Amino acid sequence: MDFFLDTALVDEIRAGLEMGMVDGITTNPSLVAKTGKKFMDVVKEILDLVPGPVSIEAVSEKAEDMIAEARDISGLGENAVVKIPMTEEGLKAVRALGEEGISTNVTLVFSPLQALMAAKAGASYVSPFVGRLDDVGEDGMSLVSQILEIFDNYMFETEVIVASVRTPTHVLTAARLGADIVTLPYGVLKKLPKHPLTDVGIAKFLADWEKVPK
Repeated sequence: MDFFLDTALVDEIRAGLEMGMVDGITTNPSLVAKTGKKFMDVVKEILDLVPGPVSIEAVSEKAEDMIAEARDISGLGENAVVKIPMTEEGLKAVRALGEEGISTNVTLVFSPLQALMAAKAGASYVSPFVGRLDDVGEDGMSLVSQILEIFDNYMFETEVIVASVRTPTHVLTAARLGADIVTLPYGVLKKLPKHPLTDVGIAKFLADWEKVPK
C-alpha cells in the first residue's frame, strides 16, 4: 500500500521522504492556504520535490472550465494529477481528460455508486473520504471495502485512495482491506511507528547498557 501525505507543507514532505514513507502527495486549496505562499509557487516546489503523483485541485464547476484548468495543471509536471469533484460536470471532465491522457483523482466520494461511476468515466484514482463519513455516524471503511469489491469484480484499473484519514486505525484497516493508497496528515504518519512497549524496551536496553563495564 502506498502512503501519500495530505499536506502542502514542504517541511512535512521532506521529513516524510527521509523516512521513506512518501509515495505521493494530495493537496487542496485549504492546505495550500496554510503555507502563506502563492499557490503556483507551492505546487511547483512540491512537484519538483516528490517523484510520485501529486494531486492538485481544480476549482472550477463547469466541465469545460475544469478541462481547461486541468490542462494547465497537467503542464506543470509529469507527476501532476488533477483532482476533480464527484459531480456530473466532474464526470464529463474526467472522461474528456482521460482521452487526453491526463491523470485524474475524483474526490469527495461518499458512496460506492459514485466510485463506480468515476471508474467508468476513466478516473485514475478515486478518493473515498472515510473520516467525514465517520463524523456523521456512518462507517467510512465499510465504503472502502465495497469500492474495492466492485473494482475487483469488474477489474477496473482505477486505484483507491483512502482519504480524510484521522487515525492509525484507518491506516491499518485500509491495509487489511487491500486499498491501493492511503493519504494521511503528517500528524497521523508520525503516530504509526510509535508503541508504548517499544519505548519501554528502548529505555530498558539503554539502562542495561549503562551497567555494562566500559
